[in-house]
Amino acid sequence: MSLEEKLNRLEKMRAEAKLGGGQKRIDKQHAKGKLTARERIELLVDPNSFEEFDMFVTHRSSDFGLAKQRILGDGVVTGCGEINGRQVFIFSQDFTVFGGSLSEAHAEKICKIMDMAMKVGAPVIGLNDSGGARIQEGVVSLGGYADIFLRNTLASGVVPQISVILGPCAGGAVYSPAITDFTLMVKGSSYMFVTGPNVVKTVTHEVVTSEELGGAMVHSSQSGVSHFACENEADAISKLKHLLRYIPQNNLEDPPFVDNNDSLKREDEELNSIVPENPNQPYDIKDVIKRVVDKGSFFEVHEEFAQNIVVGFAHLGGRSIGIIANQPAVLAGVLDINSSIKGARFIRFCDAFNIPLLTFEDVPGFLPGVDQEHGGIIKNGAKLLYAYCEATVPKVTIITRKAYGGAYDVMNSKHVRGDMNYAWPTAEIAVMGPKGAVEIIFKKDIADAQDPEAELKKLTDDYREKFANPYIAASRGYVDDIIEPKTTRPRLIRAFGMLETKKDTNPPKKHGNIPL
Repeated sequence: MSLEEKLNRLEKMRAEAKLGGGQKRIDKQHAKGKLTARERIELLVDPNSFEEFDMFVTHRSSDFGLAKQRILGDGVVTGCGEINGRQVFIFSQDFTVFGGSLSEAHAEKICKIMDMAMKVGAPVIGLNDSGGARIQEGVVSLGGYADIFLRNTLASGVVPQISVILGPCAGGAVYSPAITDFTLMVKGSSYMFVTGPNVVKTVTHEVVTSEELGGAMVHSSQSGVSHFACENEADAISKLKHLLRYIPQNNLEDPPFVDNNDSLKREDEELNSIVPENPNQPYDIKDVIKRVVDKGSFFEVHEEFAQNIVVGFAHLGGRSIGIIANQPAVLAGVLDINSSIKGARFIRFCDAFNIPLLTFEDVPGFLPGVDQEHGGIIKNGAKLLYAYCEATVPKVTIITRKAYGGAYDVMNSKHVRGDMNYAWPTAEIAVMGPKGAVEIIFKKDIADAQDPEAELKKLTDDYREKFANPYIAASRGYVDDIIEPKTTRPRLIRAFGMLETKKDTNPPKKHGNIPL
């Protein structure tokens, strides 16, 4: 065979591999409003930057008629490419080939690019669209999943891992995205669950659709499994690319610097009046965040889940930062089980990847109630505390209003290694709210008064004047400075600039035992 013939054979095989399960199945994929595995990669990476690996791999099974169905690539496209000039490793499951089901060979391809990503220090992106384990291969396919889970775990905190769910993701397949750092889902076309609607109906007699059981909005707003609920595949890929602007390639690098020409000295007069005079009146903490960070740079994560806390990325003076903020506009910004878990996971990601942390604090305490106590608010609230204590990246706090009780300690106080802690003049730092404190301290005086209501009000006003302010904390050094709100942006930029070379370590240990 001449070289020309050999080259022709190569091109023919490449064309065959690129067709996946064939044109009919590609058309069927498009009819569902879904892209193919290769079209998704093309949309994700910089033009002409993708280099595919293992295009000619096929499965090695012969049972159940599989010997006659050997399709090049075996249902997953793998390789490396660039996004905004930065290297990433990608696997994209191909639903047109055996429903994207995972076989031994399919898993080996994914493991290969994960191993390579660890060696070179680059993010791993999984585009998931799979019917699950290939049943015909039995335990071999299950072993393939476990091989992937192990690599997800070993890569955690070493290279960023991002999962995009673009179709079904069921059974054991869900645990790989669950271990990764961020999960994006598409409304109406992607779903995740351990057991599907049919099994649920058989076991519990509940009738539920795939969307109701494990759709994008369910996991983004109720379970917290998904960090982003996207309108369509293009939106999911756009959000993924935007997310990468804030995070480094690996745990040994710093995040990329992005300068949008927003003045480092910019002040915002509106911040001076953003906190209402009535301490019980809400305001939107996102308005504070957006006025402080570089214009247009705030990128919220987990927006639909546990909305009483806000987390997300931003740029501040061009530096990437992670933001955790109590949200007075939802449940008065109180901490509960879900918000504690949400905040803790985000903090631990930022700490693992050298992203400084900025905390905006306005918290009246932890949410009381039987459901919260029985649901484990103690251990779940401790997760947030643990995450703040453990983090060694630069940590700065702004107390805008309430900082009450144990929640004051938890939200990056000086006592848990907060580096710079500022308070606005509107800050109230105390063991509890003035009314509650007075009702305990002066219980007898109030009961004996001629007008208990008037006495309670007088004592509450006195307590607020004396204790519900930032000056006692400042006198102890628990607050480094009390600042005019409008100057928050330049003060923060200077603080993070000062902390850029910060070095802090935890005691030598295999790992801590976070309260799970």
